[in-house]
Parts: sequence; C-alpha cells; structure tokens
Amino acid sequence: MHSCVHIMQTRTNKYLHMKYNKLGYAMCAGLFACSFYSCSSIYMPNVPSAPMFTEAGEVYVSGNINTKANVSANLGVAVTGHVAVIANGSYVDNKSNIKDYAQKMGEAGIGYYTRFGRKNNRVFEVYGGYGVGNTNVIDKRSSTMGQAIVETKDMDFDKIFVQVNFSSEKKDALKLFGYRHDIDYGTIIRLSNMRMKSFAIDGLPAEKEENMLVEPVFYTRVGLGKGWKLQYTNGMVFGLKSNTYLKAGYPLFTLGVLYKFGGK
Repeated sequence: MHSCVHIMQTRTNKYLHMKYNKLGYAMCAGLFACSFYSCSSIYMPNVPSAPMFTEAGEVYVSGNINTKANVSANLGVAVTGHVAVIANGSYVDNKSNIKDYAQKMGEAGIGYYTRFGRKNNRVFEVYGGYGVGNTNVIDKRSSTMGQAIVETKDMDFDKIFVQVNFSSEKKDALKLFGYRHDIDYGTIIRLSNMRMKSFAIDGLPAEKEENMLVEPVFYTRVGLGKGWKLQYTNGMVFGLKSNTYLKAGYPLFTLGVLYKFGGK
C-alpha cells in the first residue's frame, strides 16, 4: 500500500512539474511574441510611481530608462500621514532604419498610503490622476536614394489612470561585497483610460481611438545607502479593445535609481 501511494505521488509530481514547465515556456513565448507585436502600437508606457511612503514629509524622486531610450522620471511627496501627491513624466526619441518614434508624456495624481503586516514592513498605496502626451511615428524603408518615408502618424492623447501598489521591504536581506543591503519588491496594477484627442496619418485627420489599458508592473529595489536605491522594473500592457493603433504593446523593462528623503 505504501509503495502504491509513493508511486502515485511520484507520478503526480512529474505531471505537475511538466505542467509548470509548459506554463513557464508559454509565458516566455508570450512575452517574446508580445515584444514583436508591440511594434505596431503607437503608445509606449512610462514607469508608474511607487514611493512606498511611510510618514508625512517624505519626498521620493526616481529616474528610469529602457533599451528604447524611454526615460521616465517620478516625483512624490507625502503631504500628510496618509495622503500623497505624485507627478510622472517620460520622454523618448528613438531612431532606427525602419522607424522613428518620439513621445512626450506628463501625469499628476493624488492618493492614499498606509503600512500593514505583522512586522509593519508592507505598504499599500492607491493613486488616481490625469495625464497628457503626444506621439510621432515615422515608418521608413530602404531605397536606392536612402531611407524613404512610408507613413507618418501623429497623436495627441490624454489619460485617466488609477493604480494600486503592494510593496514589501526586507532589511539587510542581501549580502554583497561584504555589506548588507535592504531589498524592496512590489507589484503595481494600473488601469488607464486612454483617449486620442487628435490623430493624423500622413498629415490627414484619421479616425480616433480610445482604449482601457491594464498595466501590471513588478519591481525590485536594492538599497545603496542613505536613501539611494537601484531599481529594476518589468511589466506588460494589455488592451481591452482590439484597436488598430492605440492598443497593447511595448513591454516595460527598465533600470533606474531612486532617492527618498525627508520625514522624521
């Protein structure tokens, strides 16, 4: 009887192992496919704010960049013991042989934060706000005369966003080069109602689109001392509408630094 149970457990473990491996491969393939699919998207996401505020008077500043030279900057201030304001901005001007992509965007919001958990080392934040921006895309192809323009797209947009942050911090969790470093990690779930204010293709007015975008973002931070931290961010964008231009795309993989000061 014992041997039969052992055999069943072994087979079950092998089955689950195979399923988890398939799921992992499917997720990797999905991310890989999305990176190609994203080329047709006209919107590139910025890095959302995750200040992890703990008390009034704290100030949070961060800067991040990805492989497409999309630079994101964040600023936050804890106005009271539970209320904070944030401001985000991003800028990208990426040129290649097949496409020139430029985008500017700014956001501002207000929200609530609090600490919780048995060790009081977890942070819950919720923010809502408004943003505006513009995007210019030039599709190109090679010709005997050099690079020829195939199509241009110009978009002015605005967005209303709501995001929820769940964060956790561990003191002295990483030993590196003989020193102990704090580790923070968290998840941001952002909903953005995107709307084209104007849209033109080759200089002619085109049909405007709008979409509800879901942006799950995950981040890890390593303490560098005296309020400085190194941050790695990754995430995706999912669109609830099957649009032609304003849709999901451009996965979020960035590196950055942040500095937090103030408070007691």
